[in-house]
Amino acid sequence: MNKALRSFKTATWLGWKIESNWTDPFLFTIYSIVKPLASAGILVIMYSIIAQSDFTSPIFAYLYLGNAFYQYVGAVMSGLAWAIIDDREHYRTLKYIYVAPVLVPYYLLGRGVARFITTTFAVVVTIAFGVIFLKMPLNFAEVHWGLFIATLFVGIAMLATLGMLLAGIAMNTARHSDMIGEAVAGGLFLFSGAIFPLSVLPVAIRWIGYVLPISYWLELMRRAMVGNVAAAFPTFSTLSNSQIMIILIIMTFVFAVTSSLIFKRLDHRARERGLIDQTTNY
Repeated sequence: MNKALRSFKTATWLGWKIESNWTDPFLFTIYSIVKPLASAGILVIMYSIIAQSDFTSPIFAYLYLGNAFYQYVGAVMSGLAWAIIDDREHYRTLKYIYVAPVLVPYYLLGRGVARFITTTFAVVVTIAFGVIFLKMPLNFAEVHWGLFIATLFVGIAMLATLGMLLAGIAMNTARHSDMIGEAVAGGLFLFSGAIFPLSVLPVAIRWIGYVLPISYWLELMRRAMVGNVAAAFPTFSTLSNSQIMIILIIMTFVFAVTSSLIFKRLDHRARERGLIDQTTNY
C-alpha cells in the first residue's frame, strides 16, 4: 500500500506540472475558462434555435448539466491513455518508469488526477455560466450534496477503470492513438443520454445506453443537482436514486475487474514485444 500510495502521489504531482507548465498562470486561467464556455456555447446556440431561447425549461437544465458533467468522461479516460503516449513518445521515459520502484497502474491513475482537477474547474465555470447568464433553473440550496459527492466519487472511479483499459490499448498501438480517449468519449456521447433521454434513440440501438455505466452516472448527477426535474424524464423514471446507485456500483465493479484483467494482459503483451520503449512518432 505504501508503494501504491507513493506511486499515486508522485504521478499526481508530475501530471499537474505537465498539464500546467505550458504557459504562465494568467493565460492558463483564461484558457481554462474560455475552453468550456466555447464548448457549452455550441450547445446553447443549438438549443436556442430549436427551443426559441426558452432557457428556463427543465429540458434545458437536463441537457446542459449532462453536457457539463460529460466533460469528465473524455478528460479522465484520455488522461490515463495519454500518459502512455506522452511518456513513451514525447518524453521517452516510460521505460524508466517501468524499472523504477513504482506500480504502473497507480502511476497512471495519478497522472489522470491532473485532468480531473482542470476539468472540475471547467465544469464549475460551465454550470456557473448557465445559472448566472442563462438563468438555468438550479437552486444550490436544494442540491442533494451527499448524493452529489457519492455519485461523483463512484463515477470518477468508473471512468478511471475505462481509462486504464484505454491505456493498455495505447501501450500496444502507435502514436496515432493519442486521441483514443477523446474518440471513445465522442462515440459514447450519443448513447449515454448526455444531452437527450435514451428513449429518443431507435429501439435497435437504445440498449447500448442501458449497458453503459455512464448513463446511470449522469442520471444521478442530474438528480443530485436538480432533483425531481431530472427524475421526471422517462429514461430512468421508474428507478429510485438508491436503485440507480446500486446499479452504478455493480457496473463499476464489473468494469474495474474486467479492465484490470485486460490491462494486465495488454501490459504483459507490451513487455514481451518490446513496446515499452518503442517510439512511433513518424
